[in-house]
Amino acid sequence: MSTMNISLPDSLKSFVDEQVDQRGYGTSSEYVRELIRRDQDRLHLRNILLAGAESAVAAPADAAYFATLRGRVRQRARG
Repeated sequence: MSTMNISLPDSLKSFVDEQVDQRGYGTSSEYVRELIRRDQDRLHLRNILLAGAESAVAAPADAAYFATLRGRVRQRARG
């Protein structure tokens, strides 16, 4: 694992320390890693949504479409 040092103003350092204490993180590094992972997930989801918005419409999303989706999910849940 690589090491990265960051400088924070006292107010942000205090905030990080509070989050570590209140949210059960072992270290400030664990907290920062979690924030970075969440940001990666957010960016990934954003890219997926943008790709979907740019794609052609395959079928109307009406009641029948969602009923079909629910049926497929139920079938997969049954195994």
